[in-house]
Amino acid sequence: MDDADATLVARCRAGDGTAFEQIYTRHAGRVYSLAYRMVGAAEAEDLVQDIFLLAHRKLAGFRGDSSLGTWLYRMATNHCLDVLRSRQARMSERTSSLDAPEAIEPSAPSLSGRVPPVDLERAIQALPAACRAAFVLHDVEGFGHLEVGAALGISEGTSKSQVHKARMRIRAFLLQAAPALPGGTR
Repeated sequence: MDDADATLVARCRAGDGTAFEQIYTRHAGRVYSLAYRMVGAAEAEDLVQDIFLLAHRKLAGFRGDSSLGTWLYRMATNHCLDVLRSRQARMSERTSSLDAPEAIEPSAPSLSGRVPPVDLERAIQALPAACRAAFVLHDVEGFGHLEVGAALGISEGTSKSQVHKARMRIRAFLLQAAPALPGGTR
């Protein structure tokens, strides 16, 4: 942990409220970026507030084994994954009646015959939660697989596997959505 974060943590533990504001200022941007990519813009700001409230409550238990930023990132990742799991559970409850074969209708053909513009953010949001978390931490935020593993509580090999799966799914998503070029190629 760098000296500035160590000093801020010590001040927070001593009851200095301005020290936590400084921790927030130092780390909120990266936490927001992670939340934005994992759960989307609509929930990111609220989640950042939730994550820092959780961090404030748990700061007394921070041992300093890793940097404060890594600790916050792991907490943020876990909180975002919890939100995604909860959302997935709610969606499966809401759509369980749609799983019956008679409720499935064929999709309407596109009026223009063209595929809408591809959005990388949509492709990332379509990933399963575990793949998305590993992909965002590694390919977007630039963490190594060892750091991703530590942040997510998985092995380095699992991190590599999840990132690879995410890349393959994003590639498939983008190829599926890409319009065909003249001559039948994409």
